[in-house]
Amino acid sequence: MPHNILLVDDNKEFRAEFKECLSEYHIVEAADGQQALNILRRPNEIDLVLLDVMMPGLRGTEVLKELKKDDPELGIVILTGYSSKDVAIEALKGRADEYLEKPLNIDRAKEIIANLLETRELKENADNFSARGKIERIRRFLERNWHKKVCLGDAAKIVGLNPKYLSRLFKQSAKIGFSEFASKVKIKEAKKLLRGTRLSIEDISSRLGYQNVESFIRLFRRLAGKTPAGYRRKK
Repeated sequence: MPHNILLVDDNKEFRAEFKECLSEYHIVEAADGQQALNILRRPNEIDLVLLDVMMPGLRGTEVLKELKKDDPELGIVILTGYSSKDVAIEALKGRADEYLEKPLNIDRAKEIIANLLETRELKENADNFSARGKIERIRRFLERNWHKKVCLGDAAKIVGLNPKYLSRLFKQSAKIGFSEFASKVKIKEAKKLLRGTRLSIEDISSRLGYQNVESFIRLFRRLAGKTPAGYRRKK
């Protein structure tokens, strides 16, 4: 199964040429930074992002900051013209993993992409063909997408299983239901936000993907034994 790469560039011709030269990967296209953020803020399995610096609307460096805030482990390669090389170097300091100059040296691009994807695989180091490996993959998927609404169907697509079968397998392997585990992941992140930020309860609820703050408060009370406000006072 090919790796998924998100290519963010406003030049349609460049995106088409890139897809042709790197046909061994599944390339998802975004024409601007906001479109890229929309894609990545939905449940996804993007393995690597290639992000142009100079685009209309949100600049690449602004998008980089948002992406790393949402998912610090996401691999990001900055694309830059020679005239904006200093911007790319600055982006590396902002936690981009690498940068590539335009016009692309395809061999160099393939080398960097392959190296970053290999590093990602080594970090994950899971056997996705075994039942245990599939469950671990879903665990990581939920933990990575804590700020999104992920349903059982989304997870089932990731590992190619029937949702009902996955539900039984997850409970058997993890000793907890899928929905309960997903809720615990969210509450764990909520606790971090309550301890480490001054965000309001409403803002935290929204960041976790809840449209109704009362639902979030009820879930937090059930799993944490107190309300979010009570937890924050006792921290």
